[in-house]
Amino acid sequence: MLSEADVRQYHHDGLLIPRYRLSEDRLGEIREAYAKFVADNPQVHRDQVVNPHLRYSAAQGTHGDSRWLEVANHPPILDMVEQLIGPDLLLWGMTFFGKPAGTGKTIPWHQDGDYWPIRPLANISVWIALDECTVENGCLRYIPGSHKMNRVGRHIDTNHNEMLLEKALHPSEFEESRSRDLLLQAGQMALFDVFLVHGSNANRSAQRRAALVLRIMPTTSHFDRELGIEIGKTVRPPDMGTRPLFLLRGIDRCGLNDLRVGHEVDG
Repeated sequence: MLSEADVRQYHHDGLLIPRYRLSEDRLGEIREAYAKFVADNPQVHRDQVVNPHLRYSAAQGTHGDSRWLEVANHPPILDMVEQLIGPDLLLWGMTFFGKPAGTGKTIPWHQDGDYWPIRPLANISVWIALDECTVENGCLRYIPGSHKMNRVGRHIDTNHNEMLLEKALHPSEFEESRSRDLLLQAGQMALFDVFLVHGSNANRSAQRRAALVLRIMPTTSHFDRELGIEIGKTVRPPDMGTRPLFLLRGIDRCGLNDLRVGHEVDG
């Protein structure tokens, strides 16, 4: 699925827009399923909803559908991820970023790894555009090459009601002047590294900017549930100690990832 040049670009920039994209039929199915999920969970703000693949998610009290796992198991997606991080792949989360028209919140500059109990930190986010992503409707922005510091920089509290996240990367940790806009057509996707500095502006347009993001880690790393419980005391989501993990390909290389927790309930 990816050429050698694609792989080099991913490792150079920390983000890649592959040539592969979802078919119109597949995209339509996902959009319809997303609309149903939103209708079934009116109590949750659409800016950020986690774990639609769980029948019941303790993180936000949502009721989802295990059929979302079909997206995570889509062979072309897994083929691309395997080329970048190896053959042993674990899905530990999914997120909808709904970014509604006119109200979608700002996501401050940050690194995802600041929130996640994965040690050593390693993850690919598969960011799938359900709508066209433009500057006007708050497309994702990123700083190419920022992942090369290979560490999580200093994050500070945002204390701002208009921002989606509780913490933001300190301005001394990055150069905003180097940022790029991630402009995507519906059905396109981006793959990006756990250390990549990224964020997005608020959506002040009349067009929604929805996306589904798959969180996939190599099983050479450990999803540390005890660490997740500690992280959950200060930031969302708070369910890292009980969240079920799904082995997508290969085996658990590190031997520490518990693939039983949560499955008795969430199936």
